[in-house]
Amino acid sequence: MKKIVPDPPLDQSITTAHTVFGNCEAGHSPLFAVCSGIAAHDALVHASLYLSCAYDTGYKAFDNIDPASKNFLWSTLHSVEMAKGLVDALLDGIEDRPTGQLAR
Repeated sequence: MKKIVPDPPLDQSITTAHTVFGNCEAGHSPLFAVCSGIAAHDALVHASLYLSCAYDTGYKAFDNIDPASKNFLWSTLHSVEMAKGLVDALLDGIEDRPTGQLAR
């Protein structure tokens, strides 16, 4: 069956909300924030890059860590790797979607 109406354009309304983080509870305003209005795809790309850096930094820490603490570091690295896998799967799903197709 041929569709009469084309798919609506990709939903660009999914964006970040203004969110502060890194509050050290020292009696001053938080120093860092995610700006509002960043496209979800762009935010996910940055999150993937940050997770890659966190994994690489953590892996490098094995050079100077107490052997008794290695299990904690492995746990952290596995958590970072799983989070990156989820973010990358979302990015792949967004990028593999035909142009103009809304998420359902």
